[in-house]
Amino acid sequence: MLDANFPALLQSFFTTRLMAQRKVSPHTIASYRDTFRLLLLFAQKRLRKAPSQLDLDDLDASFIGAFLDDLEACRNNGTRSRNLRLTAVRSFFRYAALEAPAHAGIIQRVLAIPNQRQGPCPGGLSNPAGNRCFVNGAESGDLAGTSRSRFLAHRRTNRIAIV
Repeated sequence: MLDANFPALLQSFFTTRLMAQRKVSPHTIASYRDTFRLLLLFAQKRLRKAPSQLDLDDLDASFIGAFLDDLEACRNNGTRSRNLRLTAVRSFFRYAALEAPAHAGIIQRVLAIPNQRQGPCPGGLSNPAGNRCFVNGAESGDLAGTSRSRFLAHRRTNRIAIV
């Protein structure tokens, strides 16, 4: 087990947990890397500590909440991006729970941070009537710039998400 040395835990999380044990895709690793790069920059500004000086105690639930709020306010991230970043942080803290059980209280509180609820889809697609109008409009050619064949081609390649 590792101590609460955050840099060692983070390195072990990427090399041992993600790459060796879970064998996640390079896209997942890149997404998690970007999340922690943003988190470390935020910590450096907020706590005035170099990333190598951070401890697990510095990253409590209120700090992670402030980080997520900062992403929305300063970087104009939407709900999906915020929740994706939270997923990366949760994954790290689930790993940290195994490696640093002495910090179970802090870890538990971070893991309890809820996802933010998303609003309705644009254009009323979240309701069945909206879906029907969209599909019927595309099939009949009533939707501006969209023909039936183009809609069906998109549907075959799964590029359109119908809720």
